This record gives sequence, structure tokens and C-alpha cells, in this order.
Amino acid sequence: MASDNAGDGGCGRLTSIAGVRKGLRVAVVGCGYWGSKHVRILSALPDIRQLCIVEPDPHTRRAILERFPGVRAYADLATALPQVDAVVVATPPRTHFDLALLALRHGKHVLVEKPLATSVTEAQILVQEARQADLTLMVGHTFLYVPAVKELRRRMTLGELGRIRYIHSARLNLGLYQPDVNVIWDLAPHDITIMNYLLHATPTSVSAWGSSLACSSVEDVAYIRLDYRELGISGYCHLSWLDPRKNRTITVVGRQKMAIYDDLAEERLRIYDRGVKTLDDETAPYERPQSYRYGDITSPYIGAGEPLALEDAHFIDCVLRSEVPDTPGTDGMVTVAVLEALDRAVQEGGTVEVRYPAELEPATAATLGQQAG
Repeated sequence: MASDNAGDGGCGRLTSIAGVRKGLRVAVVGCGYWGSKHVRILSALPDIRQLCIVEPDPHTRRAILERFPGVRAYADLATALPQVDAVVVATPPRTHFDLALLALRHGKHVLVEKPLATSVTEAQILVQEARQADLTLMVGHTFLYVPAVKELRRRMTLGELGRIRYIHSARLNLGLYQPDVNVIWDLAPHDITIMNYLLHATPTSVSAWGSSLACSSVEDVAYIRLDYRELGISGYCHLSWLDPRKNRTITVVGRQKMAIYDDLAEERLRIYDRGVKTLDDETAPYERPQSYRYGDITSPYIGAGEPLALEDAHFIDCVLRSEVPDTPGTDGMVTVAVLEALDRAVQEGGTVEVRYPAELEPATAATLGQQAG
């Protein structure tokens, strides 16, 4: 099946031809949980000239068309590509590489939901392909578009919390089990990117423990540690698909103040003027702190904005203005490198160094990318 609606020809960057409405023609590939959200948001953006969906399931296509009658629907990406300028990939992680590479090689700008790919090699190929073709490649690290996370970073950068002691995150829920990744690949990209963003750094080494409790073939509970050696800071994450209560919190403990970002709370960000007496040189090393500071708790004003809507609008703006996105493909490549290190840490049961990639050789890219066509 080629299309549920007729398409117009043309591809590449838009030109301001008289009588033609300026804007992008965008395809959303995959209309599951996240894909349908992208459709809802993109259909309302003023810079979208035509919205398409790519979804092999005819029932899902019909449901989207009933809700958004102006959308054009296709059963496969290859058929849709001549009709669009940009592509949003919201499919299972195992398909990200092939779909994104196919779009890039047809001159389309691409936003890929996290993770960018399932290996560093694949991520390198996508980054290189986008760079050579002068195309926008963006990864959907949605939590970096959360206003409360941006405000927390601003305050940390200004030194309001003092020297950071550690960061801890909890990302827990009952489900949803994913068909092609474990709990680390599903949930940890959020915490990796948030911690990197807050600290202006990337981890040098990682440790991890994972267990398969409800499903013998995949880790559904994990604890990970990210070590930022140059900063002398560690980040700790508890991840679970097997928890009775949904939890989405980031705790930052500084010498001067502490902060909690709670994505589920009405007050998303709270700053605690709390701490312990710092041991000085005259204090015996075995003595405990003798005093604690309990100051005010403040909740700063956080502007409104749906993170995914801010992300999608930013992608469209970057394409139209030919600007580098806040979460470029290189950020996705860094995150995949950390995820690969976490896999090794789970298997080896110890601390492992993160292997950040060098530039990929063109010959390797051509060989590994042949399957995308």
C-alpha cells in the first residue's frame, strides 16, 4: 500500500515560492505511545505545511486519520520520503538506525526518539551521514526541554548549591516492559542526559547491577553509578519496571544547598537550604559533624510548557533556521557510549571505562550502512 492519501512531489529544504505556503512537510514514523503524541503536537504547529504518518498497521492509520483528518498516511517510509522534508522516528529502538539512515540518505532532516541507536557504531554512522549532507540530526532527550530541569541547571551553574557532592535519581514504575531493550536502555538515557546536562560533563567510568526478576530474559531492575572523575562527583540511579509507585525524581546534594526535581509533583523544583557542618583541618577524621543546618525551602516559579512540544518546536525551528539543536546527534552518540559501558559493567560486575568514539572511517560507514539503502 503506497498511501491512504495522495501526496505531492518534491523533497529537501523549502523555498519561498510565490503562492506556496512556507513551512515543513514532516512525517512521523510509528504511531504508538510516543508517535501519537508527536502527531498531536506537530499538527498544531504553525510552521508545519503538511503532516504525514508512516504506520504499517491499517487500524492505527485509520484511527489517526479519524482524529486528524488533514494528515496523510503511508504504510512505509520509502513511499513517504518524496513527500516530506523532515522525519520524526518514534519506533522501537532496534529500528532507529535503519529508518534514520534511510531518511538522511534521501536528504531529510531527522529527529530520533531516544536512544539514537543501539550501538555506538550505528550512532557514529548517523552523525557522520547528517554532517556530510548538512542535515539536522536531533535526538529526543525530552527531559532536557523540561523548564524545571533548565532552571535547576541555571542555579547550579551560578553556584547557588555550592560544590556538588553527588546526584541521585529514581525512575521507577510498574512497567512498561519493552520488547527489545532492558530497563537500563529504556530508562537510563533520561538520567544520563540530565546528569550530563546539569554537570556540563560526561562520565568517565560506570558501574552497574541489574537483575531479571519478573522476566528471565531481560533486566527489569537496575542500579547504576556514573563517575565524573574530573569533577570528583558520582551520580546514582535506581531504575525499575517492577515498582508499585511511579517515581521520577532527581536529587542534587551540594555543600551549600540541596535541590529536588520531582517530575510528578505540582512544585517541580524545590531548593533546600540545608546541610551539615563541614569538617575542617582541625577536626579529627573520625569525628562526625556536630551540627546541621535547616533553612528555608523554596519553590521557584517555573514557566509552563509541555517538554515534548518544546522539543518538537525546537526541531522545526532548527531545520528552518539551519541551526544546531540543543540535543544534536552527537549527544545521542555520547549517551549510547555510556549505555554500552553500562552493559559491560552489568556483565563484568565491576567498574568499566566509557569508550567514547573517534570519528568513523568512511569505508566502515558505507559497509555498515548498506542495509538502509
